[in-house]
Amino acid sequence: MNEWDATSYAGKDTILRVVRDEAERLFALAEPEEAWEAPTACPGWTTRDVVAHIVDTTEGYFAAFDAARRGQDFGSAYGLPGMGERVNEQAVALRGIPQKELLDRLKTDFERMQSMLRELGEDEWAGFIVPHFYMGPVPAYFYAAGQLMDYAVHSWDIRQGTGRAHGLSGEAADLLVPFMFVLWQSTIKQEADLATPFELGIRVGGANGGDFRVS
Repeated sequence: MNEWDATSYAGKDTILRVVRDEAERLFALAEPEEAWEAPTACPGWTTRDVVAHIVDTTEGYFAAFDAARRGQDFGSAYGLPGMGERVNEQAVALRGIPQKELLDRLKTDFERMQSMLRELGEDEWAGFIVPHFYMGPVPAYFYAAGQLMDYAVHSWDIRQGTGRAHGLSGEAADLLVPFMFVLWQSTIKQEADLATPFELGIRVGGANGGDFRVS
């Protein structure tokens, strides 16, 4: 069971393997010339913008790890509610980069990030705290989950845009389960309806599944 728990060092090899599988799927989807300007499930984004977004996000991870290693103050977290607008601005700013150049940059960034995560020792996987631009201080393993979200979910977005079969792989979906509760908790619009509290039961299959009650 621990090998499917990405918060545990025992799960490091599993999540890094699945991230690589998902990254290779996204590279293959983005490489055809005709795919570059094709629409995706992300409103206003083509495949080009998805690639630009992951480049921007990953290179932000490098800055975060560098700040953590140097003991530098990374400043206050930007917050998740405004993340969508900002990542759109960052992605659109890279639209002038040619397809091959941007894809090569993405692949280089991917290998660098994989190397950084592989080098984390048992104490560092959960004990090394790295400042996330949007979420603030998080354990290093959260960056492996961030890579999985980017490659697995955005591969889904690209496939959705083409109309082809687009379900997430079982392994990616399973590893993402615990992290989805964190994102829901951090992105809910609490002011939208304060008058009607409710509880919802959720049953999830797989190694990371279980019965959950969300309030």
